[in-house]
Amino acid sequence: MMKHPPHEHPASALDFDHPPADPMEGFRRWFDAAHEATTVPNPNAMSVATVDPDGRPSVRVVLCRGFDARGIAFYTNRESRKGDALRVHPRACANFHWDQLDRQIRFEGTVTHTSEAESDAYWASRPRENRVNACASQQSRPIATRAALEAAVKEMDERFAGQEIPRPAHWGGFRIAPERVEFWQGHKHRLHDRLVYVRQDDGSYVRTRLCP
Repeated sequence: MMKHPPHEHPASALDFDHPPADPMEGFRRWFDAAHEATTVPNPNAMSVATVDPDGRPSVRVVLCRGFDARGIAFYTNRESRKGDALRVHPRACANFHWDQLDRQIRFEGTVTHTSEAESDAYWASRPRENRVNACASQQSRPIATRAALEAAVKEMDERFAGQEIPRPAHWGGFRIAPERVEFWQGHKHRLHDRLVYVRQDDGSYVRTRLCP
């Protein structure tokens, strides 16, 4: 069932027959609408799928922490499972699903690191507790007990008491370039709207309407 017909958000409406030339313009409209909708609990959440070094797919929810013409960025421990996967297979798919708006956007593309300056700036913006925990946790690696994890956090907190916490070399951002972007707008009886953008060598996009 349609939760919020697109007509209720004219500023964010996307004309699927006459869409903007740049998919990031459509993404910005829908992303802003998701932030403005009080019913959407976490508009920054996106599922990111990768392929592990052994060829197995894996997916998890992360938070979009910025976007521009270069793509969408998220930050993490680069020695985590997804970091290991992206080191070997630097491609990913990210899916935003705003159920309350009956909308999805899927990004597919190559993945690169954000710059050191961008990673430093985002690290500095995080609450101190988050930085302590990120330093203490060997993300995706086994740990015996919750108590062992909390002890590692306590040790790290005490080590940097009264000091700035430096960003670990293995912690930073990834950016997914928008090579293929698909918009999905739900409608009644499964007669949905779908539109795909495919990036060309010159940086422009070919736009194609798809059957639902």
